[in-house]
Amino acid sequence: MTGRRTGAPERPGGRVAADFDRVASAYDLLVGLDPGYRRHLRRSAERLRLPGVARILDLCCGTGQSTLALRAVYPQATLCGLDAAAEMLQVARVRPQLAGVELVHGDAMDPTAAGVDGPFDGILMAYGIRNVADADACLQRVRGLLAGGAPVCFHEYSVTGSRLSTAVWKAVTASIIIPAARVVTGDDGLFRYLRDSVLEFDSVDRFERRLRQAGFTAVRTLPAGGWQRGILHSFLARRPATGR
Repeated sequence: MTGRRTGAPERPGGRVAADFDRVASAYDLLVGLDPGYRRHLRRSAERLRLPGVARILDLCCGTGQSTLALRAVYPQATLCGLDAAAEMLQVARVRPQLAGVELVHGDAMDPTAAGVDGPFDGILMAYGIRNVADADACLQRVRGLLAGGAPVCFHEYSVTGSRLSTAVWKAVTASIIIPAARVVTGDDGLFRYLRDSVLEFDSVDRFERRLRQAGFTAVRTLPAGGWQRGILHSFLARRPATGR
């Protein structure tokens, strides 16, 4: 696979970041409508199975919800979060639980350009890979930031290939997420895009193949629970211990 080819609708990365900036103050309220949102992030953090003193990168950390999950699971770890939306990061920066966490404004397509350098003992990327400009290039860079043998978890939606999961996703976004975004922010454009980006993202099998073709090993997928079973997944993989 070359190029972006995640199937997500076209939306330049800078525009996505700007759209997230516009909803930053309301973002936590909106995701809080999902009672499992924080629990699922913590489960993906746990699934990395890292040592307590690990150095961990939270890629596309947003308002710091995923960083909070990492902090809860690995309280002694050294954490770094990166996101392209400056206003989302500002929300993260005022969280007292994240005092001492390095929070960097930068593009997930090229973290090193923002001064984020490996090696990391683990990386969590939540709700990010389907929205980057070039998924395959991003995966190569993520792999390059990992220490040999270190794990990565892509906490991500995937419904392609499942009629039931697709139907549930459409129903929930149409009846709850998009109307709530319209009421709270006055603009549902970003959340319509995010709905569509999920519908057009890789199937589980295809994303697993994409990970293997990017040079990852030990690729496996674990499900979320509740109504998001079959919709939300922990895609787990490792950089090879030696070689590439």
